[in-house]
Amino acid sequence: MKITTIIIRTLIGALLLFAAISYFFQLFPEPPLVGNMKIFNDGIKASIYLMPLVKIVELLCGLSFITGKFTQIAYIILMPISINILFTHFFLAPEGNVVASFLFLGNVFLMYTKWDSYKGLFVA
Repeated sequence: MKITTIIIRTLIGALLLFAAISYFFQLFPEPPLVGNMKIFNDGIKASIYLMPLVKIVELLCGLSFITGKFTQIAYIILMPISINILFTHFFLAPEGNVVASFLFLGNVFLMYTKWDSYKGLFVA
């Protein structure tokens, strides 16, 4: 279980780092968007702050996952972002469902491995 956890944590960390670094350094051209995904993306761009904030959080969580430091808080911080990525791809861009599902399910798995640390959050 420990090796599986390290592999999944490292893969997700690499994915997050790649996404954040490629966004900030504009390593790849933005793919052309159509329909509702274009409208959604234009709305995010119009907010000015939202995408850089998300990418900073992805960068910090990716570094945490790769180094293995502060991972328990990074799992929690990443959960709303991974849910949003999953729903965005599910409803607007189904071609990214595989990666979005891996990110979400991997994050759920990583939280499950440290479930004893999170039990206190669910006590009334």
